[in-house]
Amino acid sequence: MNFISEALLSSGPFSIAVSVAFNILISVLGFIPSVFITAANITVFGFEKGLILSYVGEIAGAAVSFWLYRKGFQTFKPKFMKNRWIMKLQKSQGFHAFWMILMLRLLPFIPSGVINLTAALSKTGMVTFFLATSIGKLPALLAEAYSVTQVLKASDDVRIVLVLLILVIAVIYFFNRNKNKGR
Repeated sequence: MNFISEALLSSGPFSIAVSVAFNILISVLGFIPSVFITAANITVFGFEKGLILSYVGEIAGAAVSFWLYRKGFQTFKPKFMKNRWIMKLQKSQGFHAFWMILMLRLLPFIPSGVINLTAALSKTGMVTFFLATSIGKLPALLAEAYSVTQVLKASDDVRIVLVLLILVIAVIYFFNRNKNKGR
């Protein structure tokens, strides 16, 4: 996060554009959590402005990702596409696609990149995707921004415990995932 905060601070009048560019890059890559940019935006711009900037950046990132994925990955079929919700989204369009994207955006455990790619590989139009994403990202981003603010205010001891907890969960997940693959 310090790297991103320093990049924003050193960008002067272009700091907003740099923040949005970071969000677009993270969205296109699809596997890096946006929480680091949200934290940097809140640190540099304050809670309200940082939240608004993160929201604009995430929406722009989702739209650019959708467009790029639609242009470049039409023949790409990753393993996660076998999830029943993802398969439903891929086959849906119009009003049904809007609600599917909105509901998937509200679920915190589904990565944004998965939703972007799946929607791009579906019959969903850009306007439908954009509207559902704009509405669906707001509650998740509010919760993320609030959580980031609380962590930033926490003592160093609390932060260390949180990092260790995240590492333990990641290690457990990694070992369980590899154990299940061997079956």
